[in-house]
Amino acid sequence: MVAENLITTAVLPLRTSDSGKIALAAMEDFNVRHLPIVNDQQLLGVISEDDILIHNIKEPVGSYELSLTKASVRTTDHLYEVMRLLAEHQLTVIPVVDAEGNYRGMISLEDVLNFFAKTAAFSDSGSIVVLEFQRHSYSLAEIARLVEAENASILSTFVTSDPEASTVEVTLKINRQDIHNILNAFQRFGYEIKAAFNEEEYLESLQDRYQALMNYLNV
Repeated sequence: MVAENLITTAVLPLRTSDSGKIALAAMEDFNVRHLPIVNDQQLLGVISEDDILIHNIKEPVGSYELSLTKASVRTTDHLYEVMRLLAEHQLTVIPVVDAEGNYRGMISLEDVLNFFAKTAAFSDSGSIVVLEFQRHSYSLAEIARLVEAENASILSTFVTSDPEASTVEVTLKINRQDIHNILNAFQRFGYEIKAAFNEEEYLESLQDRYQALMNYLNV
C-alpha cells in the first residue's frame, strides 16, 4: 500500500488567499487540526491551529510563518512512511506530492486507521499472542514454524522494542480461536508469553479504543 492509494477527496487544501478565520472553520468542518496550503500545484507547507492562533486570523494564511514547511510524502511512499511522518510531526493530515513536488492530495490520520481496521489482520477471525524474549534470540522463522506445526498461520506480526533494552516484544495475530496447543509449544521452547487473547475479547477491547480515538478526533 502506497500513499497514492490513501489520498482523500473529502478534505480540501487551503489557498494562500484564505484567511486564518476560514482556515479554522475548515479545520472544524473536517475535524482536523492541520491543513496544507497550496498555490496552484505548489505545496507551500502545512498550517496548524497553533500557527493560526499566533497570527491575525483576518489576514491571509499565505502571509503566515509556518512551523511545518517540509512535512509531506510522495505518491509512491509506503504506508509505513506515511505513519512515521504523521507520528513524527503529530499531524492529523499529511499532504501528498508527486515526483515533481506538485500537490496531489492529502491523507488523514483517520484514513490510515480506517485502512488498518479493514485489513485481514483485523477483520479475519483469530487470536492474539504477545511474546517477549531476548533481542538476540528473535527469529520470526522459528515462531512461524511453531505456529504452522499446529496447522495454523500467522496473519500479522508487530515488533516493538526499546533501543536501550535487551528484549523485544512481538505481537502475533493467529488465524485460530483455540490456541492452547500453540501456547504450549511456545512455552516448551522457552518463550515468555506476556498476553494471549481470543478474538472476542481482543476485538471488544480494540473496538473500544478505536471508538475512543475516533471520538477524540471528532472533538
